[in-house]
Amino acid sequence: MARRKILKAQDRRELFDIPADEDSLIRHYSLSASDRLEIDLRRREHNKLGFAVQLCVMRHPGRVLAAGEIPPRAMLKYVADQIGADPTAFTIYARREETRRDHIARLMIYLGVRSATAQDRRAGLLSAIEAATMSDSGASIVNAIVATMRERGALLPAVEIIERMALAARAIARRRAETALIDGLTPEKLLALDKLLEVDAAVGQTRFHWLRSAPEAPAASNLVGLTERIAFLRTLGIDPGLRARVASGRWDQMVREGNATPAWLANDFNASRRHALIVAQVIKLGEKLTDDAVTMFIKLIGRLFSQAHSRKKRRHMDQRTDTSKALRMFLDTITALQSANDRGQDALEVLDQKVGWHRLLRMKPELAAMVEDNEASPLVLAAEQYGGVLKYATAFLATFTFRSARRHDSLLTAIAMLRRLHSEGRRTLPERVPTSHLSPTDRKLIFGQQKPDRRLYEIATLAALRERLRSADIWVEGSRSFRPIDDHLMPRSTFTAMKEEDRLGLGVGSDGAAWLNEVMQVLDFNLKRLAYRARAGKLKGVRLEAGTLIVTPTVGDVPAAAEELNAEISEMYPLVEVPDLLREVHDWTGFADHFTHVRTGDAPRNVSAMLAGILADATNLGPKRMAGASKGISAHQIGWMRTFHARSETYRAAQACITDAHTGHPHSRLWGNGTTASSDGQFFRVSDRAAKRGDVNLHYGSEPGSKFYSHLSDQYGYFSILPISPTESEAAYVLDGLFDQDTILDIQEHFTDTGGASDHVFGLFALIGKRFAPRLRNLKDRKFHTFEKGDAYPALTNHIGAPINTALILDRWDDLLHLAASITTRSVVPSTILKKLSASPMESQLAKALRELGRIERSLFMIEWYSSPALRRRCQAGLNKGEAAHKLKRAVFFHERGEIRDRSFESQAFRASGLNLVVSAIVHWNTVYLDRAVTHLKRDGRNIPDTLLKHVSPLSWEHINLTGIYTWDTEHQMPEGFRSLRLQAPVRRVA
Repeated sequence: MARRKILKAQDRRELFDIPADEDSLIRHYSLSASDRLEIDLRRREHNKLGFAVQLCVMRHPGRVLAAGEIPPRAMLKYVADQIGADPTAFTIYARREETRRDHIARLMIYLGVRSATAQDRRAGLLSAIEAATMSDSGASIVNAIVATMRERGALLPAVEIIERMALAARAIARRRAETALIDGLTPEKLLALDKLLEVDAAVGQTRFHWLRSAPEAPAASNLVGLTERIAFLRTLGIDPGLRARVASGRWDQMVREGNATPAWLANDFNASRRHALIVAQVIKLGEKLTDDAVTMFIKLIGRLFSQAHSRKKRRHMDQRTDTSKALRMFLDTITALQSANDRGQDALEVLDQKVGWHRLLRMKPELAAMVEDNEASPLVLAAEQYGGVLKYATAFLATFTFRSARRHDSLLTAIAMLRRLHSEGRRTLPERVPTSHLSPTDRKLIFGQQKPDRRLYEIATLAALRERLRSADIWVEGSRSFRPIDDHLMPRSTFTAMKEEDRLGLGVGSDGAAWLNEVMQVLDFNLKRLAYRARAGKLKGVRLEAGTLIVTPTVGDVPAAAEELNAEISEMYPLVEVPDLLREVHDWTGFADHFTHVRTGDAPRNVSAMLAGILADATNLGPKRMAGASKGISAHQIGWMRTFHARSETYRAAQACITDAHTGHPHSRLWGNGTTASSDGQFFRVSDRAAKRGDVNLHYGSEPGSKFYSHLSDQYGYFSILPISPTESEAAYVLDGLFDQDTILDIQEHFTDTGGASDHVFGLFALIGKRFAPRLRNLKDRKFHTFEKGDAYPALTNHIGAPINTALILDRWDDLLHLAASITTRSVVPSTILKKLSASPMESQLAKALRELGRIERSLFMIEWYSSPALRRRCQAGLNKGEAAHKLKRAVFFHERGEIRDRSFESQAFRASGLNLVVSAIVHWNTVYLDRAVTHLKRDGRNIPDTLLKHVSPLSWEHINLTGIYTWDTEHQMPEGFRSLRLQAPVRRVA
């Protein structure tokens, strides 16, 4: 069996190899005067050079130069130049082993170092155990050993010895964490945990699987099922506080292992590992199921009112005939009364003669019903479904404990009362009930009759609970997502320390007054300049009509020659099967190696099965069907790789690997420098089996679906994707992609369409020090917000909105900095906070302050948008790249008619990640061959300027076979490691 390794090849090179880049050479291998004196004591040139090189290597990386090891040429030259030696002289250094040993012995005295002793290795092991307590990362653990050796003045042992020490340290840290987690659990509890892995006749499966396979589609029965699972977890008596015994990094690793471990495999673990895994899963599942239940409740109540609005519209449509009759009778009545008035006749006699009094009286009940239906409150219509709501509301309220920051919160009192009514089976409300959580309109409806309406009261209370859960004004015990906003952010003490040490690294300073004073002057100057240029007609592509600025739409600037060149190069791409394409990109980048094993950290042994699993996600085929369509790959192999190697973090690492390789390719720099990006959502319908998991957004039609929201760099490099509901605002997720990624990209400017824009997003971009540039729809209807009175800019009067509330910004400046620092340090996912800030019908002070700051930034941006054609073109070009890439995604995601079949969010996330990864591989493969095609054309004498090439995109796919039987591990003859271009026979020109 091959020796297990804890380090990736790249980490091993960084830690132990001799560097060759200029910065490292200068930093580590610059010789001092005393160094040169010591070197000059050697007589022969090759010994001087060898001694100098050995000295440098013993300093960094801190080991002995092995026998026969040849340092990089750049390092040899750098050292040789300092001592006036010929680099080639090193080839004859230390032909006598005694010379090398003598030099090492002398250098150990000179440098004050020694060979690692047993005490040094023990100290290194202890440091490694401490590092492994915090993280499972092999690089972190080995770094701890290396740092300890250097601190103790010991030379590094062989890499194999250090890796064995790191593996031992990780094993010890794992055992200690497992023991700490289950310490104190009674034998009865441990036995109950083991029974979770046995098939339970009551549910027809193991309880372990039953707990982890909870339904996610919003439905009354599913919510009840979630509460049943939570109640079962509580019977196990596992205290969630046990997780505090284990460091966060180690806890996350235990959860990851548990997520990937099926019940049948957990039975094979030793008792300590098995029990610790189950305890971690029980605690994690308690939080997850709680979050899922609250989320489902929010969706069900939201759907209740949406359906009420739909029923109201349908009733109006159904009553069109009756409404027409009523309007005709009303018109006849007015006509009769007018005729009687004009002729001086008795109005009632004419009315009875023309219309019929008895006819009017018979119509009265119908009119009353029509008026009542038309004026029916959404609450009344929602209460029509009270019986269905009661099925899940009773279980939901009984299962969870709600908390609020408000003292004597009326809503919590109302919930406690409803809980009591449900348990006692009472149908009527008590004489006195809490009402301050209800709106005046709802109170009038509920208490406007002889006795309060229990149904209306309960539905209104549940609706209020929904809104306050969404805004984090009320939270749930045992939940991770539904906590107070401050609990999501970095600890206040950490923020304070960072602020005092000036380590926030934000786009604004700590002094809010100074920032406001500066931006006030900038906004005033820019508005006055914009007003002057608008009056003088000096705004290119913008005109002032009747006091309103109107922007001429941006026209595409892609020359016809670029389109012809794009078509020509597309015909030159080699024909390729998609499995071969993925294998070649892996050979270039090693991206599949980032799908490490959840426990060992090893790269996949069966790369083809791993790639097949990725392609199964990307094409929407699924692992079972992919195995059926693949030669040499079984469903078991694909399933094993997906279970133990495919996770959100490994997908993210693989994505970063391809994107970084693409970013570093010389040709990609023609499209951009990697500092700008765009994001957009792409809608996919869901199939019948997943319809309950999808939401309906009428913008995309009446069918349910999901949306993949992705981020694309200006170099066509994808770096983030996530599935979101089509009914959710894209603005909440714009910032997620900029932080939930591990690429080398440094995005400074980001483009979106109107759906990704909000004042809150503008404010956050300003706080974190990045530029937000959305393409805003109906720009002429959006207002500038100023510090001065609107009449200070008379030419722009139609565009001036409410003034900026500077006092609110200053009052909440520290809170704004705290929020921004939490995002930049990745303490919180931006969408988590943005959704809570925008959810409450009564905005918090923090939400209001962020909106005011965002108004300032949006005003400055709009001024630049009107003033700068270059900005408008840059934004349009960035968005066009994303829209063009959507076509490639649609082509890849073609199985099942391009409909999503997965019911769980996790499975949909895998689909999205696989799609992004395969599309990125196609883009990079195309870029490589595009560059080769251009090189070929230039070699033939073609003059192709870069200004033309930047319009030739790598998004073609006609040369890629995406369908059919997938053959893996096919060998191809590729001279120089690349496929041959498809070259047309030269055309003879007749003179």
